[in-house]
Amino acid sequence: MNPINIDANECIVCLKCINDCPNSCLFLENDEIHASQKGCMECGHCYAICPQGAITMTNYEFSDEKVVLMSEINPETLLNAMKSRRTIRQFKSDPVEDEKIEKILEAGRYSPTGANKQMVSYTILGSKQKEAEEICLNLFRKGKKLGSAFASYLKRIEIDDDFFFKGAPLVIVVASKSTVDGGLASSYMEIMAESLGLGVLYSGFFVICSKMSRKLKKLLKLEKGYEVVTCMVIGYPDVKYQRIVPREDLKVKKL
Repeated sequence: MNPINIDANECIVCLKCINDCPNSCLFLENDEIHASQKGCMECGHCYAICPQGAITMTNYEFSDEKVVLMSEINPETLLNAMKSRRTIRQFKSDPVEDEKIEKILEAGRYSPTGANKQMVSYTILGSKQKEAEEICLNLFRKGKKLGSAFASYLKRIEIDDDFFFKGAPLVIVVASKSTVDGGLASSYMEIMAESLGLGVLYSGFFVICSKMSRKLKKLLKLEKGYEVVTCMVIGYPDVKYQRIVPREDLKVKKL
């Protein structure tokens, strides 16, 4: 089935869709626009750009949502908010509302992916959160005793029962076949979470455990070829920061 449908009665042959198609899947024939049977990556550019709404995509449902430009957001406010962002390690016990979780996941779903593959999955640990943390705790505590690759770091810290998730009420594991795609999705999700008044911690140690523990891999039930890219620990912050921290000078090369 051709993923692109073009209503010839509505199409005004403006050629905007042809000019914007990244894979050159649209073409003009007998004064009508047609779509190739193969090569389409279903990016939706043609659907989004058509001024007549003459194009639909067979594999998706649509709500005809209108475009909102990022330029509508005050750029100074956005930049200062991004500079103010802090990793949160102190969380309140208040649960994160379902509607906020849906917005966070929706932000990830609409993040860019290479060739529009959309191969990013999201696992909310939920009832398995305590079990997942215990697996990681056992692994790290054993490593501390045996002298693992992290021994020098682990010796300096206390591995308490909340070491990985800091008592936060929500943990979302982002997995993908592409670290870039998974990372971009996580970044979109964090910005959304912050806009909802939530704080985020990326638990890098959990990601390490996901590569070392068969038990944890089994718990996560990842699809074949998928690996954990980030582990997002999310909740309402129980700490408030007062100022933007300094950073090293910007490293830019102009060639």
